[in-house]
Amino acid sequence: MVENSTANNLVDVQNLKMYFPITSGLIMQRKIADVKAVDDISFQIRQGETLGLVGESGCGKTTTGRCLLQLYKPTSGDVFFDGQNLTTMKGSALRQMRRRMQIIFQDPYSSLNPRMNAGNIIGEPLIVHKLVANKAEYRDRISELMSVVGLNPHMADRFPHEFSGGQRQRIGIARALAVRPEFVVCDEPVSALDVSIQAQVINLLEDLQEQFNLTYLFIAHDLSVVRHISDRIAVMYLGHIVEIADRSELYTNPMHPYTQALLSAVPIPDPQLELTRERVILPGDVPSPMRPPSGCVFHTRCPIAVEDCHQPVASRMEQGLQLEGGVPSLREVAPNHWVSCIEV
Repeated sequence: MVENSTANNLVDVQNLKMYFPITSGLIMQRKIADVKAVDDISFQIRQGETLGLVGESGCGKTTTGRCLLQLYKPTSGDVFFDGQNLTTMKGSALRQMRRRMQIIFQDPYSSLNPRMNAGNIIGEPLIVHKLVANKAEYRDRISELMSVVGLNPHMADRFPHEFSGGQRQRIGIARALAVRPEFVVCDEPVSALDVSIQAQVINLLEDLQEQFNLTYLFIAHDLSVVRHISDRIAVMYLGHIVEIADRSELYTNPMHPYTQALLSAVPIPDPQLELTRERVILPGDVPSPMRPPSGCVFHTRCPIAVEDCHQPVASRMEQGLQLEGGVPSLREVAPNHWVSCIEV
């Protein structure tokens, strides 16, 4: 578990698990297995920072973000927001907390209701949470939100199909900002956009963070985008966080073999440097989250794996290391640099 001073932590995730059951049978359904999408992760997000969450497709990034907002009810573990445990909240108490947390979805095409115009999409949270007193205030607030995200307020009567992809994502951002949240989960918000539009949306998110003092969990698989916007970065593999560090530290001194492999795949603009740098090629494929490997989940592809990495329950007490359930717990190998590997 990553230990930080709790004074400035807005979000504190402790031993979070999210398993999706697999059932068999048409009438008498019985559970035959679990998809371990998120498997015992812990991390914190400080007030006002951006924590980047990166990893391959299917590693559990989006599931983590949705568990934080309680869109998925976690199988076990705790999610503390501003000191309050969201996993124990229900009904009106949870709805009140959701005013302080929002999400920007990945796909700007499917995340907007095609039967609603842009103004009603942005204004719906205002009505749900009763944040406006009359129609005039409602219209003024919609115009203000559209201007903040770079859209012309006169476009409020248009429907989603009349906007470009980048404009649709700006509508989604305006909708998230409508309730004046403190924490926003950005679920790959630029992955479906052209590269030139990606830069505009990233710059917009940074400006909004400074303007409204927002805290972000920024989920992505594009490491160059994450490096630009994040303060700290967490690397995820098969439902586990394998490394957390400050942005500059992670990119200049990656310690986990998986992080090293990810960074070696990022293209460099200098062709001469690109030819000389070392590539880390991982063998095999990502194992199934239904049947993760015993021991460290990365050992089947790891270039530095040893016998202890294969053991379902093992310990290296002579080095002060522990493997809980066979998975190495995160430990601080340098100031604010945490790695889940017994060989590092």
